Formats: sequence, structure tokens, C-alpha cells
Amino acid sequence: MIRKFALVPRLSIVPCAVLLAMLAGIPNVLAQQPSTEQTAQPQAQPQQPDQSQSQQPAPSPSQEATQEETENAPRKKVKDYKNWTFNAGGGINLPNGTTRSFVREGSGALAAGVARNYGKYFGLRLDFQWDNLPLRNSALGLAQAPSATSHVYSFMLDPIFNIPVTQNWGGYVVIGPAFYHRSGKLDSSNAVPGSACNSFYNWWGTCYAGSLPLSGRFLSASQNEFGENFGGGVTRKISPKMEIYLDIRYLHGAHNGRTTDLRPITLGLRW
Repeated sequence: MIRKFALVPRLSIVPCAVLLAMLAGIPNVLAQQPSTEQTAQPQAQPQQPDQSQSQQPAPSPSQEATQEETENAPRKKVKDYKNWTFNAGGGINLPNGTTRSFVREGSGALAAGVARNYGKYFGLRLDFQWDNLPLRNSALGLAQAPSATSHVYSFMLDPIFNIPVTQNWGGYVVIGPAFYHRSGKLDSSNAVPGSACNSFYNWWGTCYAGSLPLSGRFLSASQNEFGENFGGGVTRKISPKMEIYLDIRYLHGAHNGRTTDLRPITLGLRW
């Protein structure tokens, strides 16, 4: 009986070993099987090319060159000034100096000009002006004449300096040389040829060697004078291409001790 029960433990060892071997192989089998997530994940589809891009034709070499030239071409700066400007106006004349002693104030004046602008602020301007010079009664008394006519033509070439202030308001300054032609005529005179000249005939320009010419040709006067002018103006734009201006000048000319001095004030248009 003792030997029979001793065999029982030995026989039970074999099933236990087989069971342990089976349990040891389970982790290896599980490791070799793919996970459910990996098995369920679909494979990535290859990216299809964009048919819209593939259908667009490639630009030709000429189109590429034209596009490159357009991109690299320098942009033209928009000019904020005109190459040429013109002006015309009228006003009054205020004589000055010796001229004031013989000419009445407030006579008429006409002006016109053209300017070549080299930039927004600088240009060269040529002006023509006509000023009436009516003689005072005191001057007619010295001339011993009942009436007379007198005027002066002015030609001025000036640098002009433009001064923009706002979009509508501006100004300018001019200064430069000038040429003046002054002429006049006495209707008649009781002055005696060869008599001594007075101050009027000295200014009138018909006195020679201190006396009136014996020929009696002292009723008409004509003389040329060189001098200068300077002044400025204020401008106000009234349309995209036109502006109104107010110009004030000082004119001075001289020849052989005779002078002409004026201060014309002109109102006009510039375009």
C-alpha cells in the first residue's frame, strides 16, 4: 500500500509539465499576431495629381520674357507740374520815382507771358507788359501842351520760383533783367525851339545839350531803356487746368539819366 500511493505524485508531474509548457507559449503567439488597430487601418492611397494644374499650358519663352520685362521695368513717376504754362491779365499801374512826378496813378496795364518749367519749383518765364502813362496836368503845364499820350512796353525774362502752399493755393517769385520802350506824343506845344529844357522835357527824352531841338521835333518822344524787375504773385486754382493769379511787380529802366519806374498790379489767369 505504501508503494501504490507513492506512484501517484510521480504520475501527476507529467500533466503539470505539459500544462506549463502550453502556458509559456501563449505570449509568443500573441506577440506574433498583428494588433486589431493595425489590421483595421487602411493603407494610404497614393496622391493623385491635380488635373487643373496639369491641364494649364506652360507659358512660352516669349511670354515669360515679356512678363519679366514688365515686372523689372522702372515705374514712371507721375509729373506734378506742367512743362509749359501761360498767363494773361490786366490791372493798374502805380508809377514810382521820377515817373510819378509826371504820370498819373491808376492807369491801365495789360500783361501776358509764358513759362518753361524745369521742375515743380523752378522755371524760366518771359513776360510782355503794356502800361499806360497818362500825363498829370502839372506835366502838361510844363510841356505847354493841351493833351498828350504816353505808354511803355516792357519785356522781362526772369527765373521763376514756384512755392506750392496747399492743393489749391500757391505763390511765386520772379527777378531778372528787363527791356523797356517808352514813347509818347504831345498834341501840340507852345514851347519855343532852342529854349532851355525844364524837368519834364529832360524826362520826356527830347532835350539835347540842355535845350529843345531847333527843328521843333520835341513833340514826339521815343527811347529804349534797360533795367530790371522783381516781384511775385499769389495763385488760386479754380479748375484742374487753370488758376487765377495776382501779380505785383517793380519795374525800373534807365538810359542817359532818364528813368522809368512803375509798380503794376495785375490780375489774370494762368493755365
